[in-house]
Amino acid sequence: MLTRVFSAALQGVEATQVEVEVNTGTGNPVVIVVGLPDAAVRESKDRVTTAISNSGFRWPRERTTINLAPADIKKEGPSFDLPIAVGMVAAAERSELPRLARCFVVGELALTGEIRPVKGALPIAVEARAQGKKAVILPAANAPEAAIVEGIEVYGVRSLREAYEFLARKTDLVPVRADPAELLASAPGSDLDFSEVKGQHQVKRAIEVAVAGGHNLLLIGPPGSGKSMLAKRIPTIIPPMSLEEAIESTKIHSVCGLLGGGSAFVSTRPFRSPHHTISDIGLLGGSTNPTPGEVSIAHNGVLFLDELPEFKRSTLEVLRQPIEDGRVTISRAAGTMTFPAEFMLIAAMNPCPCGYFGDPQRECRCTPAQIERYRNRISGPLLDRIDIHVEAPAVAFKELSGTGHGEPSAAIRGRVEQARAVQKDRFAGSKKTAANARMSHSQIKKFCTLDAASTELLRHAMEDLHLSARAYDRILKVARTIADLAGSPSIESNHIGEAIQYRTLDRRLWV
Repeated sequence: MLTRVFSAALQGVEATQVEVEVNTGTGNPVVIVVGLPDAAVRESKDRVTTAISNSGFRWPRERTTINLAPADIKKEGPSFDLPIAVGMVAAAERSELPRLARCFVVGELALTGEIRPVKGALPIAVEARAQGKKAVILPAANAPEAAIVEGIEVYGVRSLREAYEFLARKTDLVPVRADPAELLASAPGSDLDFSEVKGQHQVKRAIEVAVAGGHNLLLIGPPGSGKSMLAKRIPTIIPPMSLEEAIESTKIHSVCGLLGGGSAFVSTRPFRSPHHTISDIGLLGGSTNPTPGEVSIAHNGVLFLDELPEFKRSTLEVLRQPIEDGRVTISRAAGTMTFPAEFMLIAAMNPCPCGYFGDPQRECRCTPAQIERYRNRISGPLLDRIDIHVEAPAVAFKELSGTGHGEPSAAIRGRVEQARAVQKDRFAGSKKTAANARMSHSQIKKFCTLDAASTELLRHAMEDLHLSARAYDRILKVARTIADLAGSPSIESNHIGEAIQYRTLDRRLWV
């Protein structure tokens, strides 16, 4: 007897339909799995047969061939346990399952027959809808996540018996519902706020400019100056996520298995802070079957790299493509995958190995050679791709001991949202550009025109500081953002002057 069950395999952050064919016939009672399965899928026959027995069903006592089609796609993970088990029980019982043809079925089985959660429920539900299916049956823990997809019924099951009886129309289940807009509106607030930061007014201004235009930012200062404290509060002034952004981020987190703890929807901006010992694959993504790395998990949010020079140089260099293109392409033997990677890069570093170069209160113990080696860990091309560089000096005791509070995040976010609204109108006809930092060369020429005084000021800066052509574009983009914050339709010389100030650090410190 031949039974067909529809399931899905993950490829990057997308899912592809897989047809699980279970055929029983005469021969020795063995179970053979074909169709390019990995080790976890090949081992599923032992989990499945045990789970079937412990659920009170019979499994075929004859030769059973399980084919996962199409055969040219790698099948990974334990999510095929449930569809294989359903097919084997149907074959053993010689029964037809009326609801089977209209459903996708995914889930990992425990030996008891219970169903455990799997990765990628959201993209699997999207693929089920795209294939014209009416429902998806998956672990109960994954149901709220998949229910975000409109136009398809989502049924969460807790055991093999529950899934089989539903497919056989012996019982009915209530589909799980979720309203993405409601989940987005009820996003939890943050306990962090910029009002808790003492002093650092110049740094706060640079952060406001960076967030308003989606620019990358480098903080340079001694230990204890508040670089990490400032970085962790940046998500509190970024405008809330749109529904489309939230679904994109949720899809990535789903594939990476990061939606635990009762959270089935990414409703707040991601903030990722990997340790400096991270590998190239951990940061960019990869492995045999490419999966997203930290740059993609931070999509629509912030990627914070603390102690930037401590990262391996090769690891930092892989950031060039995602910073420029907003996506990362990984090629492996299993295929080529492209993952979204639209993030704000926030980096922090000390001015020297001991951290006190240029500090008026502490003496630097580093030799010139040590300082040069430390700074040269960051290449010029990578530094050019960071729009804003700002010094974060040590905070004076008077400011630390003061009872006053700084400007709250809500006030800063209000100005940022106004500037972002201007940019949204400016780039209304472009699907790829959402903020000034992503302007193309043609858009820079169109929206960043300068008067004579501004042109002359920029010319002197380029010649005196020996800035690159990429730095020239960055200055214009940052100046456009500063003008937007000021409510100015045109870029003026004071806007250019402030933008140049944010580029001088790369030459003063690195030459």
